[in-house]
Amino acid sequence: MQAKGAFEVQLKPAPPEPGRARVGRMLLDKQYFGDLVATAQGEMLSAGNPAAGSASYVAIEHVSGALNGKLGDFALAHAGTMHDGANDLTITIVAGSGTGELTGISGKLTLSIVGNQHHYEIDYTLG
Repeated sequence: MQAKGAFEVQLKPAPPEPGRARVGRMLLDKQYFGDLVATAQGEMLSAGNPAAGSASYVAIEHVSGALNGKLGDFALAHAGTMHDGANDLTITIVAGSGTGELTGISGKLTLSIVGNQHHYEIDYTLG
């Protein structure tokens, strides 16, 4: 099955924790539109030098809403790197995270940015 649409994201720096390693930490708030009508919250950790073209990030977000009309929640795990102009991004639905009518969901999300608009495409199955 497939779902497509757009989303808006707000990133807010998380407060630093004294005595902890200095990595970028951001709080995520998202609103999904289209085949996925949902809100999401999560956290992102990053390191590297994005201005110089090299960095990496990981994130977990919890999505709650309706996917193609089915109500429930699920989590997404992000892993991304960029180096020398090449980007590699994988966003996977976390196994076992589906609830409600989305219990047993698995799959992947891909995203694209056109202008300032973020778009998603989810290929998924319901077990």
